[in-house]
Amino acid sequence: MSISTKLQGIFTPNLVPLDQRGEINESELRRYTDWLIDRGVHGLYPNGSTGEFTRFTAEERRRIIEIIVDQNRGRVPILAGAAEANVKETIRACEHYSDLGVRAVAIVAPFYYKLSPESVYAYFAEIGRNTPVDVTLYNIPLFASPIDVPTVQRLADNFERIVAIKDSSGDIPHMIRMIQAVRPQRPEFSFLTGWDAALMPLILIGCDGGTNATSGVVPEITRKLYDLTTAGKLDEARQVQYDLVTLFDTMIYSAEFPEGFRAAVELRGFNMGTGRQPLSPDQTTDLSLLSKTLQCLLAEQGFTDEPVGGCPVGADQIDRAEINAIVQNVLGELKRRGMA
Repeated sequence: MSISTKLQGIFTPNLVPLDQRGEINESELRRYTDWLIDRGVHGLYPNGSTGEFTRFTAEERRRIIEIIVDQNRGRVPILAGAAEANVKETIRACEHYSDLGVRAVAIVAPFYYKLSPESVYAYFAEIGRNTPVDVTLYNIPLFASPIDVPTVQRLADNFERIVAIKDSSGDIPHMIRMIQAVRPQRPEFSFLTGWDAALMPLILIGCDGGTNATSGVVPEITRKLYDLTTAGKLDEARQVQYDLVTLFDTMIYSAEFPEGFRAAVELRGFNMGTGRQPLSPDQTTDLSLLSKTLQCLLAEQGFTDEPVGGCPVGADQIDRAEINAIVQNVLGELKRRGMA
């Protein structure tokens, strides 16, 4: 039975700096870990999608966790990505990370093969019966078999070691349905969002926090958004959410994921090296242009200097009407229910 504290707050999906040989740059990873903690993230989340877990070997994935656990020294909880190619290896990863003392592991639903909800349930049930460490389900339908609401409810009802879900669908009604289905029986069960563009509205409808890639670039802003929203300072929070969406959209849509995030962390003063996914000459050029755009966005927030030649006046901004409508709809529904 889990007796640890509830997972809540901002857990940063750690990027992995690489050296000139394309190997893990341990000293830079340690420096990056300290930097994130010093800037207020609530927890760390290595070996997630942003951390490119599929591009490392099983041994490298374990080494990444070992480095971060050692450097962390118990300062913040660690949610360790433990997804492997099959259930047997995943359980072995759970055992290893449990021995290291992580707070919990995050496990993506089976990928490559498209599975039915019953098969997804059976996969996680096998893990739930055998894991020595708390488990966070990881729903990312873009890349893996989806975890539907009835499956989440069955797993939460039947396995105390399954204590949370990280949902990266960005689907607000789906999150509401999960919370409604699970929370009455498991009030300590955590709901985390991986979709930065809707972090504020998702917290308002009951999420406990997020695993947000922007927190690896601008941890100050992501933490500020969480604090303002949970404190009920919604006008201020809404403006921060707008700023975060602009940065998030630029990083996620202007380059192959997560190259935009790697480029942005480079601008924060870290030597990230060349990613393991080879890029074409055109993509390399595009990434250079993206870096200039990101530098202008970060300069607006006071995190770096403007690029040589300055930034364009009136640079393209997102149409904020859509996210404003989402926030207003959420607030209206909360008021209708007497919750705000």
